[in-house]
Amino acid sequence: MSTSEINNKIKIMLVEDHQITRIGLRCSLEVIEDFEIIAEAEDGKLAVAKAQELYPDVILMDIGLPGLSGIEAVKAIKGAGKAIKILMLTSHERSEDVYAALSVDCDGYCLKDIDTVQLSAAIRAVHNGGVWLDPGIAKHVVKGHLKVGPAKEKDSSNDAGLSERELEVLSLVVEGMSNQEIADRLFVSAETVKTHMRHLMEKLAVSDRTQAAVKALREGLV
Repeated sequence: MSTSEINNKIKIMLVEDHQITRIGLRCSLEVIEDFEIIAEAEDGKLAVAKAQELYPDVILMDIGLPGLSGIEAVKAIKGAGKAIKILMLTSHERSEDVYAALSVDCDGYCLKDIDTVQLSAAIRAVHNGGVWLDPGIAKHVVKGHLKVGPAKEKDSSNDAGLSERELEVLSLVVEGMSNQEIADRLFVSAETVKTHMRHLMEKLAVSDRTQAAVKALREGLV
């Protein structure tokens, strides 16, 4: 394999305290052509240290880790300022866990019963700048840690004043698509998508894609 092919691989770190689960993840993912497992960690403290040393592209992070929790580890890694994407992969379905993960800027949230095909898609989505929310926990995001009540019914005359095209872009963000993937789907340029993203984030009063996706689900916009 050439150096260029190796360099094009998505570098992944696995953070999971259960050895058998960690081995299973490695065996499932390392055979995928564009993935490279570069590190493993069994606790949050080691995950932070290895992230700072090795700078993986994507980290699969469990929440229930010994010592430093997955949430605390994410906060430390993101706080270091490196553009590492973090995908929560956990059995935790409680609303407070979901919202806590998103509040520390996780790029996605998956349940451990996800199949390899979906997990691979989630990894690629967050690596490309998208947001991935497991359908199995979407209801928890809608209810939210802040107890905002049931989601509103979808309404094209939304309070934020989003245009039909902005709503369309927002729905694709919720699906986990990157700007380029949205551009390809809508047959427009990536710059046009960036403009729509900037406008809809201003209207929703959010600062990033994850916040936009969460707000869209909570308010029934998509």
